[in-house]
Amino acid sequence: MKINETPAQREFVAGQRRRKRAVLACRILLLAAVLTIWEVCAGLGIINDFIFSSPSRIIRCFYTMLLDGSIFLHTGVTVLETLVSFFLVVTIGILGAILLWSSRTLSEIMDPYLVMLNSLPKSALAPILIVWLGNNMRTIVVAAVSVAVFGSILTLHNGFRSVDPDQIRLIYSLGGNRADVLKKVLLPGSVPLIISNMKVNIGLCLVGVIIGEFLSAQAGLGYLIIYGSQVFKLDLVMMSIVILCGLSAFLYQAIAVLERKVQGTE
Repeated sequence: MKINETPAQREFVAGQRRRKRAVLACRILLLAAVLTIWEVCAGLGIINDFIFSSPSRIIRCFYTMLLDGSIFLHTGVTVLETLVSFFLVVTIGILGAILLWSSRTLSEIMDPYLVMLNSLPKSALAPILIVWLGNNMRTIVVAAVSVAVFGSILTLHNGFRSVDPDQIRLIYSLGGNRADVLKKVLLPGSVPLIISNMKVNIGLCLVGVIIGEFLSAQAGLGYLIIYGSQVFKLDLVMMSIVILCGLSAFLYQAIAVLERKVQGTE
């Protein structure tokens, strides 16, 4: 059934749409201005285009790698490692949080260790992981998982603990048990928290993958950055960074779309 909107409602909706279009236009203009200033400064010699590169040089580098197909290999490897790491982090994070929620004693025992591991700089673990696991993709995935998983467990566990106690008491008063609380209250009520946590974790997994590729990779965008810096191909380095920026934005927006679908706003 169609709902009749008042003139004030229509004006409000139109105003929100105009604001979104204005924000989008400002974002595009800001990006265009930065790229233009960068290109002009490099062309006039204000900055050294060998060190700082330029948009035109990045495009030429990208086009060269596009022709031989190598850009698809390196980007695909990084995306695959990120998605595998993300899946593991989400799975381990949810299961770990449920386990801590189910046992208060276990939660109290593990809490300081999780805080410590979450605060530990994960780049310090990468050399050890190479020795333990070898110079392969498995090492990169484990490094990426280590960046995000401990914070994910802590965040989800704290969210589980803040679930409305009245709803839990209602389940118990109707003869339910802890499993019923988990299935009917805890997990359904924590869906927004889980998706919000996923939006954070997708970026952290990408960061962890790049850290791993810096030290243990034969392919990937992190490998291109290290290789380009070693042989002074700064166009390659800047191109890889630009691709990473676009990739991180795309992955974040993919989770945001999932969030809107779950909330029924799309």
